[in-house]
Amino acid sequence: MLLRILRLEVAIAAVALAFAGAAIAAPADDLREAQTLYAQGRLQPAMERVDAYLKTQPREPQGRFLKGLILTEQKKVPEAIQVFTGLTEDFPELPEPYNNLAVLYASLGNYEKAKSALELAIHTHPSYATAHENLGDIYAQLASRAYDRALQLDKNNTTAQVKLAMVKDIFVAPKSIAPPKAEAAKVAKAEPARVEPARPEAKAPPTAKVEPARAEPAKSEPPKAEPKAAAAKAASPAADEKGAITAAIEAWARAWSSKDVKSYLAAYAPDFETPGGEPRGAWEKQRTERIERPKSIEVLVKVQSIAVEGDSAVAVLRQSYRSDTLKTSSTKTLKLVKAGGKWLIKQERVGG
Repeated sequence: MLLRILRLEVAIAAVALAFAGAAIAAPADDLREAQTLYAQGRLQPAMERVDAYLKTQPREPQGRFLKGLILTEQKKVPEAIQVFTGLTEDFPELPEPYNNLAVLYASLGNYEKAKSALELAIHTHPSYATAHENLGDIYAQLASRAYDRALQLDKNNTTAQVKLAMVKDIFVAPKSIAPPKAEAAKVAKAEPARVEPARPEAKAPPTAKVEPARAEPAKSEPPKAEPKAAAAKAASPAADEKGAITAAIEAWARAWSSKDVKSYLAAYAPDFETPGGEPRGAWEKQRTERIERPKSIEVLVKVQSIAVEGDSAVAVLRQSYRSDTLKTSSTKTLKLVKAGGKWLIKQERVGG
């Protein structure tokens, strides 16, 4: 049971940099009419107008955002999740799509995914009050579930009873999960993503000089291995794995930059966790279209940290993306697995 309706962001995010600084001059009448129809609650006519607009401007964020809102009110949750997920991938600096993904995940009872989406919204825009409020609601819902479970295991747990009552007193249980309608379609200017300074690379300690052993005139024994040399030898496998992971990430970025779709997709593990939970085939088709659409792409990556544990690893990197239509910079976390001697991407998300 959801404790209260999470606030769905109804402001349509505008991104000035997305189209090389030029104003969008395509049939804006279709978009304006779609916004008006949506505000009136006429969802199907609004969808028809926004679809007509997106035929000429398929990557334009305002139209895509509005389509996600319409799908949400039509209770087409999987389709709405796909739209907002696409916006987080193409415009990771915008916090509103992350917030709306959280609302949709919460409506499905997936509070862990909702929490992750809100944390990314706040990472992108720390002063985003709506996301902070919604995150508090998610924590309260998770707490309510934990207290309920505690009472199932121990009905005489008076402490859990009091805490559960306190949580329920704060929130009013809704009759439905439908998000509020917008009175008018507003345009909210999103703050540009903050570019974090790259962490300084750790300098390798100076190599100790080993003096050659002097030969004794009587007995000649082989020199004993120095402890430091033995430690360096033991540490080399981990260093080798980190080097292999870095090479795999750089090869992935090069394939993306050269628009080599086959090599790009081959960098992902067979059990890769697609961002929206959609089938692998649908995700590959979507990624292929987004790579082939721009005339040119340049992706630069700087690996900031790598943690290796057996055949699994987590890498945090700074990614700069530039094409003829878009320029973004963001922190990205990759979870990788080793399969067949190669490091492959199993999970990919924006944020540290």
